[in-house]
Amino acid sequence: MPEPTPLPEGMDRIEELVARIEGAADPRLRDDALALVQLLLDLHRQGLARMIEIAGRSEAPGSNGTATNGAKTHGASGFLQWLAADERVAPLLMLHDLHPVDLPTRVEQALEKVRPLLRSHGGDVELIDLCDGVLKLKLEGSCHGCPSSSITLRNAIEEAIFEFAPDISGLEVLGVVDPPPAAGFVPLEAIRAH
Repeated sequence: MPEPTPLPEGMDRIEELVARIEGAADPRLRDDALALVQLLLDLHRQGLARMIEIAGRSEAPGSNGTATNGAKTHGASGFLQWLAADERVAPLLMLHDLHPVDLPTRVEQALEKVRPLLRSHGGDVELIDLCDGVLKLKLEGSCHGCPSSSITLRNAIEEAIFEFAPDISGLEVLGVVDPPPAAGFVPLEAIRAH
């Protein structure tokens, strides 16, 4: 059996292929290809939904009650949490809106993961709003007047959010100081004009 394509590369390839299909010159071929993709997604969603339903009823056959990270799980709930934490299964569940952990909870998990780093820099992050998949956060503290530190902390927040909640549709982080413009070449004409 061939080695599976790593998830990030596979997702990139899917996006590339869908874009090529959408740009096809033959409208019938394009419509047929998009219909095929939709049918496959529907089939996968139905199968995954059924798997989640079965897993929610009882301990999965053959499971020893231990998650891949070594933590003890507890029955069906533990098995669902194990699925939700798996790096290959979780994105698939999110794609089909089947993830057993709701989006607000996953956002809070991400923020809790990044808070120790933020606090070590004298900062914190506050959830302002989560509406229609758009997440608004406010970066607090974090070396006032130190733009590079603010940007580093913002990047850490974004990384944690996209690890736990890649299915958000937008992210706004308030309180980030923009870096000063880089020193560089100033055209002589700009100086003479003044």
